[in-house]
Amino acid sequence: MTGGGREDPLLDEAYRWLCRRTDAAGRDWLDEALAEVRRAGPEPAATDGPAPLPAWEAHFAAAGRRCRRTKPEAVGPQAPGDSDIPDTPDNAGAPDDPATVARVLLLHAAGVRTGTLTRLYTRGTGAERRAVLRALPHLTAGPEALHLVTDALRTNDTRLIAAALGPYAATHLDPPAWRQAVLKCLFTGIPVAAISALSRRAAGDRELARMLADYAAERTAAGRDVPTDLCHVLTLTGKES
Repeated sequence: MTGGGREDPLLDEAYRWLCRRTDAAGRDWLDEALAEVRRAGPEPAATDGPAPLPAWEAHFAAAGRRCRRTKPEAVGPQAPGDSDIPDTPDNAGAPDDPATVARVLLLHAAGVRTGTLTRLYTRGTGAERRAVLRALPHLTAGPEALHLVTDALRTNDTRLIAAALGPYAATHLDPPAWRQAVLKCLFTGIPVAAISALSRRAAGDRELARMLADYAAERTAAGRDVPTDLCHVLTLTGKES
């Protein structure tokens, strides 16, 4: 049902996730919005002259009002980029509300290009920025949108940072930037479960192990507890904490 771009089973699961967490009015609105976007077809290439605002952008902006979480539901498929993250409202890395998932689905159905994603991210609210970041692995195969991830990682917005560390960052962040992102999660209290492909990328990373050991030593010398997450990541590198 995702339409627009390539088939994406994860987004089909995300649609079902959303349907269990919003009311009938929100589901009906999203179905109508997605149908309209699919009829319009993928976003065309940029032209020199001004272009009218496409319908999907109006829906993208309206999603926060139209798709709201209404009740807790049974455990099921999670939102894009959120595997293994507890679905709890006080967890910075938890799946965003249905509006974010709806925005990801709309972006995918519209086949939005990197230039438009950049504009939406630059001008968007925090929730809209998170949606753009969550959508990256479903829209962009190459590193051309990596600047959005690096911008998010420079902020102190924990929800934005968590959204940035999905599969797209796991694929395209170079090792030094990825290691700094891991440390930033530890500094800011973001659960490392928010980091996609953490086990794969941490395995055998001796430089990350050194950085983590140094940080643990600094905290111990200052009389502060060493975070459990730090010990977990250190173990993933192959070094005992």
